[in-house]
Amino acid sequence: MQTISPITEQLIDLAIAEDLCAGDFTTDAIFDDSACSRGRLIAKKDMVLCGQHIFRCVVDKIQARCFGNFTPVSLHFSFQDGQFAQNGATLAEFFGATQVLLKAERTALNLLQHMSGVATHTRAIVNILGKKTRLTTTRKTLPGMRELQHYAVQCGGGHSHRFNLGSGVMIKDNHIAAAGSIERAVKLARKFAPHTLRVEVEVSNLHDVDAALQAGADIIMLDNMPSDAMAEACRRIQKRALVEISGNMTIQTAEQIRHINVYCVSCGALTHSSHAADISMQFTGI
Repeated sequence: MQTISPITEQLIDLAIAEDLCAGDFTTDAIFDDSACSRGRLIAKKDMVLCGQHIFRCVVDKIQARCFGNFTPVSLHFSFQDGQFAQNGATLAEFFGATQVLLKAERTALNLLQHMSGVATHTRAIVNILGKKTRLTTTRKTLPGMRELQHYAVQCGGGHSHRFNLGSGVMIKDNHIAAAGSIERAVKLARKFAPHTLRVEVEVSNLHDVDAALQAGADIIMLDNMPSDAMAEACRRIQKRALVEISGNMTIQTAEQIRHINVYCVSCGALTHSSHAADISMQFTGI
């Protein structure tokens, strides 16, 4: 079972409070604590499942908030996180207190659908790039969701880039502009940063590729460069640094650059623009 960090616990508590801060008049009016229901979660499109431990956590937390002689909710998933599920597949079956299930439904589904959407989007691009190139996510995440979104990318076959500002040295265009040059930015970064952190430099043209090489960058990020310029950059670098491709990466652009031999491709869209997976929570009776 995937563990849940204190940050994610806070996120789930906030989501529940947002939905139940004024109670649930509809459910409480119709059902007492003796009412039970059974049902299932259905994949409405092909997807990669991700977030079942979060779904369980939402149900458990709402169950703990309810008072009365409730029947505990049992929840059995048919797929593991990271597994592919076809349209129409039963992802999980459940049985238990109707009040708990109805109050948990939207919050639990919101998180499960979002994480599964990220994992599904990731898998699609990973399949295009193949095994020779890593697909990595970025810090372009929703506030409070970084841990869950990075986990979803990993379930889709991708990898994390920097999880936070302290997990790597990345000299971007504004660092270079403020420092005055790539050489000066790299020199200052090496003087300050621990030796265990690689130094990455973002470049957007071949002149800056040469400057980053001269400065001794460990990783060179080719940002929004045309494919022919990227191929030339890789020729110039020739394993003197790791090469990363970044900038408006989509399924279509992944097809265009898959032939370029680079260490990794980073894609912010995995976390900021993935469509939620279509999952339905259907009650099937008592």
